[in-house]
Amino acid sequence: MSLHDDAVLVLKSYEDQEELRQAYLDHLQAHPDGMWKSCGDGHITASALVIDPEHGRVLLTLHKKIRMWLQMGGHCEPDDATLADAARREATEESGIEGLILLPGGPVRLDRHHTPCAWHLDVQYAALAPAGAVEAISDESLDLRWFPYTEVADVADESVVRLLEATRARL
Repeated sequence: MSLHDDAVLVLKSYEDQEELRQAYLDHLQAHPDGMWKSCGDGHITASALVIDPEHGRVLLTLHKKIRMWLQMGGHCEPDDATLADAARREATEESGIEGLILLPGGPVRLDRHHTPCAWHLDVQYAALAPAGAVEAISDESLDLRWFPYTEVADVADESVVRLLEATRARL
């Protein structure tokens, strides 16, 4: 199964945000290359909010290009077998934390936003950090920091706050 086919199946089984979900499906139907950065009309991306529920905190990255505190995530790559694999890979690369486990049940949210390269149709997951996880900053970040749940709204935009709320509801 191709990554494109996996994305369609994941989105068809996602039961929230009906209008946005359908927009993602319509995009994939109209763009066979809609999974890749080269699709100038926009592309599917995958992200994951790294969470440590035991300590009531999330790990955010200060994105080098966008200069905002965000969850880990980015473009799909040809080696990604599934959207979940892409989200876990991105979270691992950007956090430096091995052994991240995605919350069961598929994506937590969808978020469409414009970036310097194109529209990102982001499929957002949540990943549990293993006990004792130690983060390591990547080349894509200016900073990497754990924030208590109560401080996320002070540093991040509404999309990250909504992702945190949906993640906590899923927990």
